[in-house]
Amino acid sequence: MLVSPTMLRIEGVRQLRNPYTLAFTLAMPVAMYLLFGAGMGYGSLSAGHGNVSFYVMTSMAAYGTAVAMSSLTSLAATEAKQGWGRQLAMTPLTTAGYALTKLLTAVTFATLALVAVFAAGMMTGAQVEDGWRWVATAGIILGIGLMYGLFGLGVGLFFSSDSAAALASISMTFFAFFGNVFMPLDGVMLDIARFTPLYGFVALSRWPLTDGVLTTGQTDPLWMLFLNVVVWLALFALLVMMGMKRSRARQ
Repeated sequence: MLVSPTMLRIEGVRQLRNPYTLAFTLAMPVAMYLLFGAGMGYGSLSAGHGNVSFYVMTSMAAYGTAVAMSSLTSLAATEAKQGWGRQLAMTPLTTAGYALTKLLTAVTFATLALVAVFAAGMMTGAQVEDGWRWVATAGIILGIGLMYGLFGLGVGLFFSSDSAAALASISMTFFAFFGNVFMPLDGVMLDIARFTPLYGFVALSRWPLTDGVLTTGQTDPLWMLFLNVVVWLALFALLVMMGMKRSRARQ
């Protein structure tokens, strides 16, 4: 069995009952958008092909997707280390099916985080010139955001089960502060931000709105943003491999 609908449903309900999941993957991005986007007087000011509210909404949706993917996949890794895989071996569900179920759960919550932030944006004046830019922004966020599932998986395999999920979420928040996600950076801080894990992802998510133009007036070339994503994707994959070796050594 590749996918168990029953396990998929139970996993979804379990995460919905988890206050940590609801707070950090769903409520926090919406709250931050309302605080820094819709709740500010500058939200209606022009930004690229739309307004500042859309700019902040995109940033918070991308952040929420990264948190959802990293935190939920880190939980999957810790469960595997605790011997849950041996329990599943007694069922028709394969190891690949278990991994796919966890991935589908993470993608579902990432989608919920994006929908929640976008819905808040629509209701509070986030605007962009063309309707396709909404779709393009959402597609970029969900498509590239899958890479943070590798980060969560690597963290879950590499560190102890008690701290893995919290570490994955805290790391994403740290990366967001220093990655030009929460607030516009300039000067040396912006130069540093270009090398952080969230910079390329969020800048590409904003591309349908800004065409790469920053609040400082500078323009990020498209190749540089893709290079950032590719390099960090490779590093996350390396983290997973290192985590697997460390996990096997402990066993």
